[in-house]
Amino acid sequence: MKNSHIVLAIILILGAILMPGCNAGLGAAQAKNGNTVQVDYTGKLADGTVFDTSIGREPLEFTLGAGQMIPGFEKAVLGMKVGEKKTVTIPANEAYGPRRDDLVIEVGREKLPKDITPKVGLMLETTQPDGGKVRFTITSVSDNTVTMDANLSLAGKDLTFEIELVKIQ
Repeated sequence: MKNSHIVLAIILILGAILMPGCNAGLGAAQAKNGNTVQVDYTGKLADGTVFDTSIGREPLEFTLGAGQMIPGFEKAVLGMKVGEKKTVTIPANEAYGPRRDDLVIEVGREKLPKDITPKVGLMLETTQPDGGKVRFTITSVSDNTVTMDANLSLAGKDLTFEIELVKIQ
């Protein structure tokens, strides 16, 4: 009987080592740079307003260390185990950066294309000389001028995320 227990223990250990994605008894795998991961998340502003969530959709998939996500979000996911949940607050400098006044411009209405009626909230896109695109949101309209802001809407804001690591590939 003792030998059957030893054989069973060896089979269980080998199974845990050889079965992909299974590290039972050896400590669960942790997310590390180079891993493609899937997470469920809810992002909130300081006042509790939800600005984005994956709940009710497919989990967000990205590769850690590939620069696909804001730095603070990647940092939060590093080291997590599948099924682990955490809430983190990411300061603006590790999210979308500070709000920049130099990205707010005022232009004469005559500079806008004739087929556009400017109104607050309207988004416009322009092409720079180097071919890059810049997106502006109209923030103010007067009889003669239009104020446009190229800051991202979440720039300058600390963000709180509730994160659950769903899968490590």
